[in-house]
Amino acid sequence: MSVRTPSSKPPASSETPHRAGFACFVGRPNAGKSTLTNALVGQKVAITANQPQTTRHTVRGIVHRPDAQLILVDTPGLHKPRTLLGQRLNDIVRTTWAEVDVIGFCLPANEKLGPGDRFIAKELASIKKTPKIAIVTKTDLVDSKTLAEQLIAIDQLGKELGFEWAEIVPVSAVADQQVGLLADLLIPLLPEGPALYPEGDLTDEPEQVMIAELIREAALEGVRDELPHSIAVVVEEMLPREDRPADKPLLDIHAFVYIERPSQKGIIIGPKGARLKQVGIKSRKQIEALLGTPVFLDLHVKVAKDWQRDPRQLRKLGF
Repeated sequence: MSVRTPSSKPPASSETPHRAGFACFVGRPNAGKSTLTNALVGQKVAITANQPQTTRHTVRGIVHRPDAQLILVDTPGLHKPRTLLGQRLNDIVRTTWAEVDVIGFCLPANEKLGPGDRFIAKELASIKKTPKIAIVTKTDLVDSKTLAEQLIAIDQLGKELGFEWAEIVPVSAVADQQVGLLADLLIPLLPEGPALYPEGDLTDEPEQVMIAELIREAALEGVRDELPHSIAVVVEEMLPREDRPADKPLLDIHAFVYIERPSQKGIIIGPKGARLKQVGIKSRKQIEALLGTPVFLDLHVKVAKDWQRDPRQLRKLGF
């Protein structure tokens, strides 16, 4: 069992060939995949929230290094689907696994291995050629004894299913512990080759998708358990405001927050529109930071009845 601690760096060679390739993070919902992606990229490219099932797109984050370009594919959490949306999210995960150079399986240090982890590990065992790294996330939340027990359990899980982890790496994205080491361990598993994206690109997500995701992240904050899955956001229009002086541009963004039932509308809008206003203020700050320009954000809430189960509506909402 190869467990990496802060002192155990992989040996560097003076004649290192340039490598470029794709790594994807998989794991149960809320295992810290998006937070880890953002920490490696050094900037927010994936939304994070306390509710599970936050990620719905495969967000690519791009890590540029002199010796390598590591493209991170952040997949939705694999789960037992209850809706058509759930099935489609699982399909995205499996398609992604088949196309990457290395798979990172994220397992939180503060939760014992459960049926969900075994379900994913079993699927991983059937992928023979792709190297698999076990990434023990959220190590800042546990003591060293709990962490040691988790590392042993994860090593054992691989043996039970008949495969060997390429590495087992404990990390904390929040405390920035071993994040750089994780990149050092992923890179040698990538194929040799030139960079696949221009220097300076941090993601290949279209701006409109990222803006919709930032609005959805703000809308998710503090909502009740049943609501997160019912929220979808679509940016209808992004236009520079006319008749503005060149040194004072303003971008008008019109977006719709979709929910599934009329009863959910009040929860999102809040008393006298207070909650929707907060969602607007919070997401506008993030959007302005992303785009580097002042923004006027126009938000409306619409009901798309049972959209998670309706193929036509799923297509309209981008799934």
